[in-house]
Amino acid sequence: MPQWRIIQPSSEAEWSAYYTLRYSVLRAPWNQPLGSERASDDLQSIHGLLLNEQGEALAVGRIHALSNSEAQIRFMAVNSRHRRLGLGKAILQYLEAMAQRKYPELTTICLQARDSAVPFYIAQGYTIKEKTFLLFDTIQHYLMEKPILQIRSIIKPS
Repeated sequence: MPQWRIIQPSSEAEWSAYYTLRYSVLRAPWNQPLGSERASDDLQSIHGLLLNEQGEALAVGRIHALSNSEAQIRFMAVNSRHRRLGLGKAILQYLEAMAQRKYPELTTICLQARDSAVPFYIAQGYTIKEKTFLLFDTIQHYLMEKPILQIRSIIKPS
């Protein structure tokens, strides 16, 4: 069985792998420029980088506080060769747990899901709040939310 681990990127090589995967999954297929995978608030966010034994980036994501009570997940991406193996779920749970630790007053986590990812997020306990924007004139997004109580129920005390 393949082994993997989730870390917060810190070295130049880890950040390079993180952004390369983000770009290749979320921007390159729509001919977006290199650099469009980065956000101005990345340094203030919590990041998850799932690596295999060889150090290859298989999944990434990030979460940041919108307020004392709400955080947002963004830039979730799984390497196309490694989908449907539970890696997206692992990154999502990692981000939810890290946010709960860093933001103790958190009551809600939200995200903007691409239409193709909505079933995945529903399976993870998120609900659709509203249809929102069309990215690159082709990818419909939906605002989804999950109350923190659902998250706390899956986290074991440390």
